[in-house]
Amino acid sequence: MKRRHKQGWQKSIISLGLIATFAPYSAIATPPRNPDKTVNCEILVVGGGLSGAATVYEGLLAGKTVCLTEITDWLGGQISSQGTSALDERPTQRKRQFYSRGYLELRDRIQRKYGKLNPGDCWVSDSCFLPADAHTIIDEMLKDAEKRGKGKLQWFPNTVIKDLEISPDGKIINNAIAIQHQPAKNAPPLNTFPLSQTIEDAYQYENSAKFNKTIIRFIPKKSQWYVVDASETGEIVGLTDVPYRLGIDPRTHLEPSASTTTNNPYCTQGFTYTFAMESTKEHQQQTMPPFYLQYSPYFSYELQRLANFDLVFTYRRIWSPTKGEPAKFGGINFSKPTPGDISMQNWTWGNDYRPGTAKDNLVYTRQQLQATGQLQPGGWKGGLRTETFRKGEEHALSYFYWLYGGTTDSQLGKGVKKPQTNIRFLAGLNSPMGTAHGLSKYPYMREGRRIIGRPSWGHSNGFTIWEIDISRRNYQDEYYRKTLSPYMYRQLKAAIAGLEATSVIRGEIPLGEVLRRKRSTIFSDAVGIGHYAIDFHPCMLKSPPEAPGNKEFPGERRGAGQAYPFQITLRAMIPQKIDNLLVGGKSIATSHIAAAAYRVHSFEWSAGAAAGTVAAFSLNEGIAPYQLVDDFPKPEPQLEVLQRLLEKNGNPTAFPDTSIFNESWDDWR
Repeated sequence: MKRRHKQGWQKSIISLGLIATFAPYSAIATPPRNPDKTVNCEILVVGGGLSGAATVYEGLLAGKTVCLTEITDWLGGQISSQGTSALDERPTQRKRQFYSRGYLELRDRIQRKYGKLNPGDCWVSDSCFLPADAHTIIDEMLKDAEKRGKGKLQWFPNTVIKDLEISPDGKIINNAIAIQHQPAKNAPPLNTFPLSQTIEDAYQYENSAKFNKTIIRFIPKKSQWYVVDASETGEIVGLTDVPYRLGIDPRTHLEPSASTTTNNPYCTQGFTYTFAMESTKEHQQQTMPPFYLQYSPYFSYELQRLANFDLVFTYRRIWSPTKGEPAKFGGINFSKPTPGDISMQNWTWGNDYRPGTAKDNLVYTRQQLQATGQLQPGGWKGGLRTETFRKGEEHALSYFYWLYGGTTDSQLGKGVKKPQTNIRFLAGLNSPMGTAHGLSKYPYMREGRRIIGRPSWGHSNGFTIWEIDISRRNYQDEYYRKTLSPYMYRQLKAAIAGLEATSVIRGEIPLGEVLRRKRSTIFSDAVGIGHYAIDFHPCMLKSPPEAPGNKEFPGERRGAGQAYPFQITLRAMIPQKIDNLLVGGKSIATSHIAAAAYRVHSFEWSAGAAAGTVAAFSLNEGIAPYQLVDDFPKPEPQLEVLQRLLEKNGNPTAFPDTSIFNESWDDWR
């Protein structure tokens, strides 16, 4: 048994912008006034999306005092404030109901709420529902978990982290400063303005015409605490300046389908402001937005087999009180829309906004953060480009008008798109998105900052889950033989050969006999699971994304395709340098291609469940998470205790029959 970890919880602090170089420490910027309140936590969770909610859920069931901050006023992220209330699942995992216990409870509560799992009768998923209801369901789940586990939840909506106090050695977050906003006197209610008009204000200490601010200091309840970054873009990762990646990774034998030989931090997956629209019996009058002609050259049904309005409407239909007539288009069966049906729109060549250059990227790189002063004490503003949010909002509103009255199609040409005037844009504080403007409170984020884990056995440059760890791709394809160097190609074949790797390296097995890996990589430090296709919404090549004739970044879709059921590893959740920071959700240590699968609903919940369990376990045992994995490849007894706890609690760490000897995974679809 390892010695119980004694961390230095000093009160002195270090300038966050200098942690990476371990410069002399100094105080963070002093708020304009003393904090209005001080809150004690054992676990501080930043971000109330699915990963954050799952972290809180497990922390409460473990009896801990958990603080939760969220920039919006809804819990649930993807399925609520981001509007993508259609569960992305794989058929076999869904059929076997092999999920984390909290995710199973979420699905069960949706079923009980509506009397069926799919009140929208959508065809993209087995479960499409209203975003506002998702917030209510998760709120109820956390309250029940608080009672069952005898923990304590302190949740702070409309709250952002502004600054952190770090110990002199740069290893411990001692406390956090947050800003909570509420409507100022005589100001409109929350959710009146789109995010681009409020986000910069939200990160300012001073009161404004829109908001009154409360400054909150979060501190450890006892001698130790853990901070979990469950934000949508890796916000705390950026603020603490731990090593991370953004965008495309260079092509190597580990990431052979990468679209470039060098990294491109500006090309992340597109983000989406979702909205809801209603099918109506009568024709509706809609006014063309003044900016519509700027964005209209982008929009398309994308593929001929998808070029049908009813198909697009029902794709993510989230409410359908009356069953429509059966229909079929492009080989897809669905029921036609009826008046009163509500559709949520999330379409690649529709409301996806896909910037990919240094002029318009949404998530700032480290260099851009430095240039904008956000790594200076008190300078943090969320690490995102406000102007790109604004354009994403205009883009989404223009897409609705294209659905209504557009007659162009950027990918399919003339004569395909017809006006559809029997639809109504739903806006208002009581609308499905809960906003006066009708767009989601926050855009659906597919990719943000991704940490580089600590150096580990087999990962001397820092732990990362790569493309070849999960992909089912046949690497005998001519592209790989011609594009990769002979040495890199042999490295690739050896890496995917499994038990036959040594024979490949020695030349005893011809490279042509090694086509693809036969299962995902098995990680001995697994703490969760996921399964989804490697699914890309690539950035556009030129700026602005909506420019006429613009194309997707060349080669970005090459890595797309089916993946094996995969694992979430503890090493992927532990950042370098800071010992009491854990990362959940989409910011764990994955490559750009692997991240395209490690991003959907059930994965986010499993990652959050792992983070909450690890944090509670570490508090109980007095051991830092990195100490559970720092002796690899030697046995880690305390890690095994943690994994047994996860399994006992109904949070799987591996799929059934996972073994180095089991290479029969074709039934998992």
